[in-house]
Amino acid sequence: MAVARPLTVGLSTGPEKPYPLQMEGKVISGFGRGSRDLGIPTANLPVDYDSAPWLADIKSGVYFGWAALNLPPSHPNQPATTSPSSTTTAASGFSVYPMVMSIGRNDFYNNTVPSVEVHLLHDFEADFYGVEMRILITGFIREMRDYAGVDELIEDIKVDCDVALRSLDREAWALRETGKGTLDGSWLLRETAEVE
Repeated sequence: MAVARPLTVGLSTGPEKPYPLQMEGKVISGFGRGSRDLGIPTANLPVDYDSAPWLADIKSGVYFGWAALNLPPSHPNQPATTSPSSTTTAASGFSVYPMVMSIGRNDFYNNTVPSVEVHLLHDFEADFYGVEMRILITGFIREMRDYAGVDELIEDIKVDCDVALRSLDREAWALRETGKGTLDGSWLLRETAEVE
């Protein structure tokens, strides 16, 4: 049975310390369970303590915030303009989406190594392995827990998604770059320096 949680997380004034937290990397293959077992696809990032030292101390759990993807022009979901579910900056090529994510060891699957699994709250027509992704974590939803069955896990993930969307819809949590909020999302949409 799903654990009752508030409809939104955090204060109406926006994220509090230590949030927002930043992380970036290229999307890698995960355990292959998100889409296959749960019908909830995830984009996984490598656990890199050098670029995100806060990962060593963060509580295993479910978090929410914003993700930015630099999809190639050939990807079927490469937005041409701003849409209700994403914002694209032409200069950087990144599109921003709300997200919910798990960090740590997944108790239900008895993981022995930590993982960073991001579920973008947008329907994608194709995978995007190898694409650069940036995440801005704005808050914590709940701790990881074990479940009697996969249906309970799916039910909780659906609640997590609803909590994330409701939380991110508030002005102090919505990105300034979307035209709906006051939270600075410029780190997500910054241009990447060219490597010479």
